[in-house]
Amino acid sequence: MSATLTEPRSAHLIARHAEGTLWLARYMERIENQARLLDVTNTFARDADDTRNWLTILRINGDLEAFYAKHTEANLASVGAFYVLDRDNTTSVQVGIQAARENARTLRALISTEMWLQINVFSSRIRALTATDLLPDHFAATCGMLKEGTQAHTGITEGTFYRDQAWHFYMMGRYLERADQTTRLLDTRFHALAPQTSAGDLEIDAGQWNALLRAAAGYHAYRREHPNGYNAVEVAGFLLANGAFPRSVGLNLMQIEWHLNQLRTRYQLRGTRAPLERLDELNATMTHRNVADMMHGALSPFLDYVQQQIAALHGDIIEGFCR
Repeated sequence: MSATLTEPRSAHLIARHAEGTLWLARYMERIENQARLLDVTNTFARDADDTRNWLTILRINGDLEAFYAKHTEANLASVGAFYVLDRDNTTSVQVGIQAARENARTLRALISTEMWLQINVFSSRIRALTATDLLPDHFAATCGMLKEGTQAHTGITEGTFYRDQAWHFYMMGRYLERADQTTRLLDTRFHALAPQTSAGDLEIDAGQWNALLRAAAGYHAYRREHPNGYNAVEVAGFLLANGAFPRSVGLNLMQIEWHLNQLRTRYQLRGTRAPLERLDELNATMTHRNVADMMHGALSPFLDYVQQQIAALHGDIIEGFCR
């Protein structure tokens, strides 16, 4: 007797639930990204130019003005407090977990019990953080807790979230956030690292390339493909166009396209035309050759364009399905 797979029910997802699952994924992914950036900066930025290194995180998030409205100097204590403890900073971990939990609450009938319980426990741990947890002796452990909490959420979601329409919107939110964060990271850090002015700079450059890739959770994957050192074109191509690295922009855009096609063909949902057309154009530009061609001065404008298109893609999805 042969077994057959049962299709999920095809009733359309309520628009606000579609938007809520998208944002739940984005906020949880954002918390992990912030924790990784803070941890990597703390590990590699202990030198005489400490302020410049911490300013990098503020530039990646576009938060320089908001930060200096409250703080006079960028260092571990001030930047850590801004991103981990500040409930008025819209890009902080505190605001992110509050928004994620609120979205999860509205989705209680759709997400698994395990997802809901883990988010509540994780939220409580984050709300309990104090300035003591950001002291130099505790900072790495605090970042580790944040990364482990979001990774536990990712694993629980993978193992328990029912594969219906809500799951497709959740996954698109994850991939949108990953693609956006990778372009921001590369745009902010890349051009400061690409020149190698002398042989004496090679060791410093290697450490900073290491930090860039670790901030994108891509160090080991990159070294598997390129074991002989760092090359600017190869690093940019890896982060933008690699088809196997989980946080490459190209892979995440292809994943979004797959989920949109599933919503169109499996569930007959309208609203896919505009985002799919935008993805066609974006995917055509996300190639190793195109990245290599833009290395001589045109990479930053290209990354600005990609960031704008990712934001517009999010808007297309919201407009097509959630309004």
